[in-house]
Amino acid sequence: MISISWIFAGAMALFSGSDVAYKPSKSVLAGLPGDTLHYPEETHFKNLRQLTFGGDNAEAYFSYDGKYLIFQKTSKKEGIPCDQIFIGKIPVHPDEPFVPKLVSKGTGRTTCAYWLPDGKHFVYASTHLESKDCPTVPDRSKYGNRYIWPLYESYDIFMADTNGVIVKQLTNAKGYDAEATISPDGKKMIYTSDKDGDLELYIMDLKSGKEKRITHTIGYDGGAWFSPDGKKIIWRASRPKTPEEISSYNELLAEHLVAPTNMEVFTANADGSNQQQITTLGQANWAPVFMPDSKNILFASNHEYKRGFPFNLYKMDGNGNNRIKISRDRGFDAFAMFSYDGKKLVFCSNRNNGGTRDTNIFVADWVD
Repeated sequence: MISISWIFAGAMALFSGSDVAYKPSKSVLAGLPGDTLHYPEETHFKNLRQLTFGGDNAEAYFSYDGKYLIFQKTSKKEGIPCDQIFIGKIPVHPDEPFVPKLVSKGTGRTTCAYWLPDGKHFVYASTHLESKDCPTVPDRSKYGNRYIWPLYESYDIFMADTNGVIVKQLTNAKGYDAEATISPDGKKMIYTSDKDGDLELYIMDLKSGKEKRITHTIGYDGGAWFSPDGKKIIWRASRPKTPEEISSYNELLAEHLVAPTNMEVFTANADGSNQQQITTLGQANWAPVFMPDSKNILFASNHEYKRGFPFNLYKMDGNGNNRIKISRDRGFDAFAMFSYDGKKLVFCSNRNNGGTRDTNIFVADWVD
């Protein structure tokens, strides 16, 4: 769940994957077929509606009652130089507008917002305690113009109410703390941190603050979610294996950077036991979530395309089998989440952006 602007700079190299949106270059856009809102092959979508129109909008997630979305947005035209968190009521009628409001501090950089079950609070990561300014963007030219993520040490995770008032700081360790989601019962938070020297997953009891590290293998572990029944977790991970890959990973990590060139989908029991890699597709397989039955999985991937794009949504079973292609945009579809009643899907996409490089939020009724 890294700030969505990061992939835009590096996507024309071989994309390495993150919770950020792919932005095709103008030359690529010029070579694509006509832009559209809903492709004919997308038979699982009905009543598809675009909610945002401009800027970089991503990681849009449903409240438990299905009435609101929380998401992050960057839009220099609107005076938002780096990601901030917004909440918006999902329109019920076709003529009802989507009018989000700012709920983060409006300073620093924020990411990875997620609702608590009470619908009155959410968690998110922010750098605002260190500086009101957006943190410095890494110079990719120093790293061979590779696609890299910055692991800002000033990221900590906060709990806030829907008026934007921070009610609790949940992490304060030195280093990167972000990518948090909440268990369905609202008692636990799973998140990513490099406080022990690698990018690992931790589960925190929100009441006591006690936590447990659940991954211990070299490589990036992040973007974890609980299943709707609370019995499983799912996440994405890179696993450098050769001496060269491991050396490169460690060198970047020492500079608070990561460049995951391959990411696969992993699952485990909710306590971190019985960890299994369920995809071996190569390239970037990420942003996985369980479907409402807590068995099947939706994820984003570019595995069909050696050039690194498009990214589309795919469905598979809990063992990584019976894979079906769900979405068809020629640029980017990702950040999928089902409403808790299983009736709607929200995702973010480059589609229908008028040939720009904008990424917007879309909501659809789900058709089995």
